[in-house]
Amino acid sequence: MGNAFACLSSHQKAVSKKRSKRAPRPAGPLPTSLSQRRNATVSPSPSRRKNDNRLDDDALIRQQAVAAAILFRQHQRSNSMTFDRSNSVVYPIPAPSWNKHSNLPRSASTRTGSFSDSPLKPHQLLTKDLKLDELETKHFVLVHGGGFGAWCWYKTIALLEEAGFEVDTVDLMGSGIHSSDTNSITSLALYVKPLTDFLGKLADGKVILVGHDFGGACISYAMELFPSKVAKAIFIAAAMLTNGQSTLDMFTQQTGMNDLMRKAQIFLYANGKDQPPTAIDLDKTLLKDLLFNQCTAKDVALASVSMRPTPIAPVWEKLSLSDAKYGSVQRFYIKTQEDCALPSLLQEIIISSNPPEQVFQLKGSDHSPFFSKPQSLHRLLVEISKIPPKRV
Repeated sequence: MGNAFACLSSHQKAVSKKRSKRAPRPAGPLPTSLSQRRNATVSPSPSRRKNDNRLDDDALIRQQAVAAAILFRQHQRSNSMTFDRSNSVVYPIPAPSWNKHSNLPRSASTRTGSFSDSPLKPHQLLTKDLKLDELETKHFVLVHGGGFGAWCWYKTIALLEEAGFEVDTVDLMGSGIHSSDTNSITSLALYVKPLTDFLGKLADGKVILVGHDFGGACISYAMELFPSKVAKAIFIAAAMLTNGQSTLDMFTQQTGMNDLMRKAQIFLYANGKDQPPTAIDLDKTLLKDLLFNQCTAKDVALASVSMRPTPIAPVWEKLSLSDAKYGSVQRFYIKTQEDCALPSLLQEIIISSNPPEQVFQLKGSDHSPFFSKPQSLHRLLVEISKIPPKRV
């Protein structure tokens, strides 16, 4: 830095020396009288004009160099090397009357900026003052819905982990990248085995179970098995069943509500057409309208190549849920208001049949809020995590 100022100083001396040269004497007789001398004008020679232009250019370069050096020094003192990323043109303007010695370059932009600015994103503002150590648990386990896989939670995983939470996801049997054949899954216990295995190996502490769609029935099954390991259960546009009810029973309540769902369903018969269906697939051409009507084209494309059929036997199976176990876990429901797969009216029926502790609304969300409303979903998950446990 010192060398830079030394170079600038020596250059200024050289320029001063050049300015001391006299202009050449004009040709012709000199003015004889005082008045003639006063009125006489001397036309600068071409070489003088060239020197003046060069001096003007040199002065501009010196101004810019000094300004850059001062800004660089300010960054060093503030331990910040982040430079202004504005695309506006920067040019030197005359110093204001209140500071005649200031020759720093000014920006053409009227926006007030600062090198120390570091604007927070909405989800960062939400968790800026979050005290994770004061929560009952900071461990989320995300359970996908029918046809989906752990891949669908990628935005939610990133947001929660950035906020300091611990996050785990599972691919249920025959889903996502799980190697099992969907048509071979004959019970709910087999379908949710990856989840129950995970909870069974959990050494200590509790988790927040989050279930989407058919994943609601899956976390209900796990709550009955491991109530002491589940701090809270969050149902997102999900099957929140009562004792003795199956997911199929729940969906039959929407008879006449959802023609699109009926059109999209494709039953698979791995054991032959004379036997009951073994799985349900969805027409790929109707996926966007049914599940992703508020999502981006990229997320729809991801789902189109990632979704797999849902085994039908677990959907038919009736759950056995007790108040002592399943009923001891705090339950919360997140309702999706622009949902074409699980219409708002059916969600209201689910909620009224088995009331949770609290219901939250996701405005503008389709059936897949982890794609269409990831920030809003994240906000609700964090908010629910902060709700204190029930007093026994």
